[in-house]
Amino acid sequence: MGGVRIGLSKEIKLLGLTIDDGLTFNTHVANVCRKALGLYRQLSRAAKIHWGLSPEVIRTIYVSVVEPVIMYAASAWAPAASKLGVRKELDTVQRGFAQKLVKAYRTVSLNSALLLAGLLPLDLRIQEAAALYEVKRGYSQRVVGDRGVEVPVPVVSAPHPVDQVGYSFECVVDGAALLQNDSSVCNIFTDGSKLDGKVGAALSLWRDNAETTSRKFKLESFCTVYQAELLALQKATELALSHKAKAFNVYCDSRSALETIAAGDSLHPIAYNICQNLNTIRGSSKTVKLFWIKAHAGLEGNERADVLAKAAVDIKRKPDYSVCPVSFVKRQIRLDTIDEWNRRYQSADTGSTTKMFFPDARTAYGLIRKLKIDPVLTQVRKTYPTKITYRNLH
Repeated sequence: MGGVRIGLSKEIKLLGLTIDDGLTFNTHVANVCRKALGLYRQLSRAAKIHWGLSPEVIRTIYVSVVEPVIMYAASAWAPAASKLGVRKELDTVQRGFAQKLVKAYRTVSLNSALLLAGLLPLDLRIQEAAALYEVKRGYSQRVVGDRGVEVPVPVVSAPHPVDQVGYSFECVVDGAALLQNDSSVCNIFTDGSKLDGKVGAALSLWRDNAETTSRKFKLESFCTVYQAELLALQKATELALSHKAKAFNVYCDSRSALETIAAGDSLHPIAYNICQNLNTIRGSSKTVKLFWIKAHAGLEGNERADVLAKAAVDIKRKPDYSVCPVSFVKRQIRLDTIDEWNRRYQSADTGSTTKMFFPDARTAYGLIRKLKIDPVLTQVRKTYPTKITYRNLH
């Protein structure tokens, strides 16, 4: 081209990802592992068994720095993580950090170190990240089946930053403050509830100190309380749009939901719809004010909405909202990851003494992260009883 011969290369680095001509990604894995080992050498100078960086600091460094370095673009090269050679390279990196985290000696096995540190194997974390990416992009139905996944509203659909308008809300701490508001204004109380794996939402419209309208909404069992609270607020704004009254006060006991709406720039689909409704109301002759009220503080309207939301979970009809939250997808993928880790842990030849204390990795994963790491206890949990002496413990 232009008199210059274009040569062929067996590798190309694109946006930090090294792609080879065979799509093996071996070079990329070697590069990120080399970078992670460099971080380990720096950390090891300041993290010794009886002095230096605390386990909490080491965990923070590992989770915030090391894992992101290795897992960069994981969705592109995740299949390579299942190869034995790649797994060995990843294990070499992870073993060092796990050993420093649990304050163990170099003789500790990877099997024991990972469990005592509460760290998932790196190859499983890579496959986990890839699975989440595929589900969020709609490329895989492995976790969600025929359910839809809740995805953010496209940025191009959001209003320009110049046109974004925030919304404020006031805090009502007791009934006395509530009574200060005009009783002739329509007051809408919203609430969301999750009981025994069932999710519901409701609203209650009051005027002249009497309830005039109430509505209940059922959500799928995998939905969250946050979704229920937002759905109730969305239905409240829709009611305000269709109602003949001109002024509304909307009361909600979920501060996180109100703060999301107040920001005015959220791409959460329900929050986006709420903001759109509020913009429509603002452009009309109607007014809507948002209020936060303390839950279970004896306020009649709030207590009524709470009763309705709890009753909504048992409605025998098609759910009003059935979009699967990303948090549910993450939880299901994590459970699958822990199951695979437990299978490896139990079938491994190493870590027999650790298995005496923690025979099941699934149970240990939730427990071990709550325990304070101690070098002596680590030695006890990983060393054969015949090798534990007075000298080891002192």
